Amino acid sequence: MSNTVELFEKRIAEFYGAKYAVAVDCCTHAIELCLRMLNPTAVTCTSNTYLSIPMTFEKLNLEWAFVEEDWHDYYYIGNTNIIDAAVHWKRDGYVPGSLMCLSFQYRKHLNLGRGGMILLDNKEQYEQLSKMRFDGRTDDTPWKMQDITTIGYHYYMTIETAQLGLEKLNQAIERSPVKQGHQNYPHLPSFTVFKNK
Repeated sequence: MSNTVELFEKRIAEFYGAKYAVAVDCCTHAIELCLRMLNPTAVTCTSNTYLSIPMTFEKLNLEWAFVEEDWHDYYYIGNTNIIDAAVHWKRDGYVPGSLMCLSFQYRKHLNLGRGGMILLDNKEQYEQLSKMRFDGRTDDTPWKMQDITTIGYHYYMTIETAQLGLEKLNQAIERSPVKQGHQNYPHLPSFTVFKNK
């Protein structure tokens, strides 16, 4: 990744109080990468969230079910330490031991149009996720000169998105966030696509 992306990762990690941050192209892909890394056998999902989350479970052929849950700011993907923190904006708001996934989509507090990040405190997982988001490669040498050992995905954050994040970050830190939770999302089991869940 570029110095710009690395700097943006560092600034977000510092704000949330996390040891590491992995910038990606969106929060849904952040969650997907964490699920691919952990490879859980079964998960649960709050009934009131964005529909890409259960659709990701389907994409990964996971066994999963909805659960009724009143959540505020963030919620766990059940049976994992993955947190969907797409609407969570709080200084020192990182939950230790978690894989906390953020969103910078255009309606979020730090709105960059697109983008996300994974906050974590485990160095091995940080290194693994960093490679997974970048087509399985590291950024220290040209990919043609590497022996790629990890299946990867084309989920990296662009330099332009990271630059915009750095430019807007101070204003976002100064503004008070709008609190959100389950009440801001529809009840997904009522959608036809999820009627068998």
